[in-house]
Amino acid sequence: MQDDQQDQRAGSRFPTFTRITNRNLGLELARVTEAAALACARWTGRGRKNEADGAAVAAMRATFDTVAIDGTVVIGEGEMDEAPMLYIGEHVGSGGAPMDIAVDPLEGTNLCARSLPNALTVVALAERGQFLHAPDVYMEKIAVGPHLPEGVVDLDASIEANLRALAQAKKCDVSDLTLCALDRARHEEMVAHAREAGARVRLITDGDVAAAVATCLPRSDVDIYAGSGGAPEGVLAAAAIRCMRGQMQGRLLFENDTQRIRARHMNQTAGAARLDDLSRKLGLNDMAAGHVFFCATGVTDGDLLQGVRRMENGYFRTHSVMMRSESGTLRYMSAYHHLDKVDH
Repeated sequence: MQDDQQDQRAGSRFPTFTRITNRNLGLELARVTEAAALACARWTGRGRKNEADGAAVAAMRATFDTVAIDGTVVIGEGEMDEAPMLYIGEHVGSGGAPMDIAVDPLEGTNLCARSLPNALTVVALAERGQFLHAPDVYMEKIAVGPHLPEGVVDLDASIEANLRALAQAKKCDVSDLTLCALDRARHEEMVAHAREAGARVRLITDGDVAAAVATCLPRSDVDIYAGSGGAPEGVLAAAAIRCMRGQMQGRLLFENDTQRIRARHMNQTAGAARLDDLSRKLGLNDMAAGHVFFCATGVTDGDLLQGVRRMENGYFRTHSVMMRSESGTLRYMSAYHHLDKVDH
């Protein structure tokens, strides 16, 4: 009764969101990411990334239809003519509050196929119009963890300047810092300058959502993430980093005018007019605003989560994290699934 009265008082400010927060939405999203992780884990190490991704997509789509929301996919597997399921604009859920959904059914398809660390299944959710509708282009990104002065790093500053500022804020030497970046030719100059400044560099082959989120984890050895990667992955990372009180900036990188027109149209259609200037820096609230939920389940072991593991007596264990921006709460959950009786 007391909770109902509190919800009624808060309803004038957040009428849509308070209705769904009465339920354990984090647990519902965990069911979605767990189903995807269990499905694609069967393909771990088998060198068939398309089959792994397809299994994750199908399982995630089927489980979403049991969640009581009116969801619209705004970050997904591609456009309707590119993806049979979880395409941008697709509606999911069994009915309820209107929500925007960002998904990566298998973040790190190559990681799963090769049984390498940090493959995840990922979902983020926000009120309608609160996610940047990012087309499948590159995004320049920089991210650091919580408990730092606002604006301690800047996308427009050199990597040397950002490392010096971060070291000063953390009261350490640059040589104590670790920069994480995708191992790509386009990052060679940045990596060289970081090493010349004295920092350690950790290069990854794929999985930059987990890498960006790692900057916020207390036991992680990643202090700063920088470089360019997929824009959809940037929005998912921004959702998690907002929940964890970290900092992130991004800027969309376009190859031609067609991509620019598409990006502007996507956001105007969605009522999210945050791309009035396509070349400007985007902060966390430009990419993931309002009340945000983030949930991920590990497929392979990594910095953020443990992977799916076969247990005794026909059970499989999953390891998930659920985050909520309103409270800043992180909940880790281990679940045991008997695949003959999986609760999808």
